[in-house]
Amino acid sequence: MRALQNEQLTNLLMKMYDNSGEALLFFDCSKRVIAMNRAAELILDTDVVKRMIDGERKAICLSCKGYTSEQELRTCVSCYLSNPSVDFSSFQVYLDTKGKGIIPYMASYQTIDEENGIRLLMLRDSTKQLATQEALYQSTMTKRIIKAQEDERKRISRELHDSVAQEMLSAVVDLRVLKYMNIDDEALKKIQQTEGSLMRLLEDIRHLSVELRPATLDDLGLEAAFRTHFKWIEKNYGLVINFSADLKAKRYEEEIETVVYRVCQEAVFNAVKYAGTDLIAVSLFEHAGNLELHVEDEGIGFDINEGHSKGTGLGLYGMRERAELVGGQLIIQTNVDEGTRICLKVPLH
Repeated sequence: MRALQNEQLTNLLMKMYDNSGEALLFFDCSKRVIAMNRAAELILDTDVVKRMIDGERKAICLSCKGYTSEQELRTCVSCYLSNPSVDFSSFQVYLDTKGKGIIPYMASYQTIDEENGIRLLMLRDSTKQLATQEALYQSTMTKRIIKAQEDERKRISRELHDSVAQEMLSAVVDLRVLKYMNIDDEALKKIQQTEGSLMRLLEDIRHLSVELRPATLDDLGLEAAFRTHFKWIEKNYGLVINFSADLKAKRYEEEIETVVYRVCQEAVFNAVKYAGTDLIAVSLFEHAGNLELHVEDEGIGFDINEGHSKGTGLGLYGMRERAELVGGQLIIQTNVDEGTRICLKVPLH
């Protein structure tokens, strides 16, 4: 590395001072600003800059709204100006800026001339960084919440299927045994009615178990879960679902399978209830490194800009949110009297 002469180094430092996007403020031992660069002048209120130029002590406090400590988000207790012996080489501070309101900055307050007590405060706008961190945090928390919901659904579904439904079935068997015993016609009729009621309740419990979390999704994968779900819809709603699948893998990541199944469940159920059609086409396939789901109907369609959601509770916003959790894309094509086409693309890398 070629060593720079003092004059060259000074020129480079001056260019950095003048052209830096970071605000630079130099303080003397009395907490007065003795110099600031253009970037600092642009973010501070004109009156604050004037007071700094006039030599007012701690004039920065007029704009400072506190720094982040281990105890508080914004505090002035033991601040960087009053307690320079503490390590303030990297911290977050909030400033009331000119025309932009209160903005968080990543800051550094360091001694650069111990003999004369000269210190440098460097400020870098961290709004974008914090927004990115917040988005990441929200995405992570949403994933955890949805996973917790699915785990709880799975637990309740298994409990309904393995415990409640089995106990109910055992009671039905006992009733059927009673029918062959020596009882009068009135009692027999009542037993038959009770048996019918229990069978209907058993069917409802099984359906609720599947709606909460189909065992076929966990045990056999998407294609089997879809076929089971569509058979139930055809049986109970009397419409036809043309389902086609062309998958290269039998199983995918649990999170991907859950998202694809829930989006399809919502899309098909919405079509069943609101599209006014007796035919729905569903296709599931891999293409160009993506797992794609298409749900189409030739029903009445809807105005996508209306803003209200219908269906099982997910709605269009929930469907998009789930798709984004696995890096997917949800495309909705619809218009009044023109049917609806929903396309979900999930990358498999």
